[in-house]
Amino acid sequence: MKKLIIEVRVNEYAMRDENPNVPWTPAEIGREARAIQDAGASVIHFHARTADGLPAHGLEDYAAPIREIRAHSDLMINPTLGQITKGGTLERIAHIESFAKDAVLKPEIVGLDPGSTNIDVFDSSTKRFISNNKVYVNSHETLIAFLERFREIGVRPALACWNISFLRGAGALIELGLVPDPSYFLLVHGGAGQLGAHPNTLEGLRAYTDHLPRGSAVEWSICCKGGNLFTIAAAAIAQGGHIAIGIGDYAYPELGYPTNAELVSEIVKLAKVIGRDVATPEQARQMLGVH
Repeated sequence: MKKLIIEVRVNEYAMRDENPNVPWTPAEIGREARAIQDAGASVIHFHARTADGLPAHGLEDYAAPIREIRAHSDLMINPTLGQITKGGTLERIAHIESFAKDAVLKPEIVGLDPGSTNIDVFDSSTKRFISNNKVYVNSHETLIAFLERFREIGVRPALACWNISFLRGAGALIELGLVPDPSYFLLVHGGAGQLGAHPNTLEGLRAYTDHLPRGSAVEWSICCKGGNLFTIAAAAIAQGGHIAIGIGDYAYPELGYPTNAELVSEIVKLAKVIGRDVATPEQARQMLGVH
């Protein structure tokens, strides 16, 4: 079986009230990179944060963690575009464009969501939405502009899909010639309160895999925002998919609020039981067509 790519979503916008191990500062993210690579990861996805954990979007806010990651590891780097915390169109990729000609700072892949969705969290215990105005908007005009720039500067997109309409939209972008082979999909699942994504069930996973684009080379991975990815991890690994996991998405109380490296170790053990070895960063680059 082909090797398993493990991407680690190290912090997202998670605070430390549940899991105190969430890394925020560049130095913390750099140390995290070393630990997760040693555990078996090949890709790191991070959000730039302040020392207090708030979202940060200055060029140096992104550059400093990347320098630390490079200094401590060989991981492929996948920084965020800011989701709803950063406005504008091309402004959202200003840091990617700025770093494109720098061998140290240039990321290999960048997450891109080929569609729009509500991302408010519903609390069923209190019967209310924790927020009710968070809409993640990605027009086709914006997506085409991003992908054209990514092609020009040599950065590959990671297509994060929250539902089947995202997959269909991504298929159109592939037909337009804006996404190089192999296309790399992140199939987003959601815990109980994350209604904008597929449920983290076998049925939710199958709905995605049944609708992946046909006729082109595809690699796909799964994540789960606000829920336990292990619910579907074994099925995805057995089907040839990859894993994107991290305490940025979910605190994992079931595992005693682990570190990211401890999560990776659990995935490695699960993969070995199923019969898949994990990819090194260099092997992951080859599999995803990153040069």
